[in-house]
Amino acid sequence: MKFSKALMAATVSASLILAACSSDEDNSERDSSEPIIISGKAFTEQYILPSILQQYIEHHSDYEVTLNDGLGEVSVLQPALENGDIDMYVEYTGTGLEAVLGLQAEDGESSDSILERVREGYEEEYNITWLESLGFANDYTMAFSEDADFEAETYSDLAEISDQLSFGAPHAFYERQGDGYEALSEAYGFEFQATESLDANLMYQAVQDSQVDVIPAFTTDGRIERFNLQTTEDDLGFFPKYDAVPVVRQDVLEAYPELEGLLGELSGQISEEDMQEMNAKVDIDGETASTVAQEFLEDNGLLE
Repeated sequence: MKFSKALMAATVSASLILAACSSDEDNSERDSSEPIIISGKAFTEQYILPSILQQYIEHHSDYEVTLNDGLGEVSVLQPALENGDIDMYVEYTGTGLEAVLGLQAEDGESSDSILERVREGYEEEYNITWLESLGFANDYTMAFSEDADFEAETYSDLAEISDQLSFGAPHAFYERQGDGYEALSEAYGFEFQATESLDANLMYQAVQDSQVDVIPAFTTDGRIERFNLQTTEDDLGFFPKYDAVPVVRQDVLEAYPELEGLLGELSGQISEEDMQEMNAKVDIDGETASTVAQEFLEDNGLLE
C-alpha cells in the first residue's frame, strides 16, 4: 500500500469537515483589488517556493502579493484555502490524492495520472484547482551516513538489519496514520532497536553525526548532497509521487485573469537539483529564502 506525506488522515478529515461547515459563511466573491495571499508549510522549501511565486507574479504583472508562509501542514492549509483565508500554496500530488481526497495511488501510477486525479477531485469537491507541476517531486528516501558500518540500497535491505539500527524522525511521522512510522514498519517489517523524535531541520545533522542510524529524508533537501548522505529506494512503492504543484482557488483565477498564464510559465522550470541546491543555500549557507528565490529567478532569466 502507498500513502501520502500529509499529517494524519483523521486530523485532515476533521479539519475539512469544520471548513465545510463554515465555508458558506466565510467565502464571498473575490475582490480583485485585494492582494493575492500565498502561503506554505513550515519547512525550508516551502518558504522558498512562495517567495518564487511572489516575485515572479509581481515582476510580470500589476498584481500585489502578500506572503503568509509557514502557516502549517495540509490539515491547516486546506481549510484555510477553502475558507478564503489564503489564495494559493504549493502542495504535493501524493498528499492531495491520499490525505485530502482519501484516494490511493495505484502501483506504478504515473505522475501525470496522479495530477489529473487530484485536479478533478479538487475542482469537483472544493472549487480549487491544481495547475501544472513546477518540475520536481519531493519524495521520501531513507538516508544514512556515509560513515555508517552497514550498506543498503533499498528499504528492504534496511529492514533486514533494522533490529541493529536506530531510527530518527519528526514527532509527527510517528503519529501519522497510513503513511507514518507504523504503516511503513508494517509494510517493510522494520523493527528498529530504538526510535528518536527529532526536529525535521535537525535530523540530517543527527544522522551525519551518528546520533541515529537512519532518517526519512526528503529527496530535495540540500543536506543529502552536502553531507554526502546515502539514500535508499522505496522498492515496494510504499509512497506515491509527490510532484510540487501550485494549488489555487478557482475564484482567484477568475478575479485575476493573468494569474493562471503567469504561473503556467513556471511549469517545469525547477528541477530536483535546483530545489536541492536552493534548500542547501538556506539551510547550510545561511541565505534567506527571498534572496535564494531571487537568485534562482535571475539566474534562469525568469525576471527579464
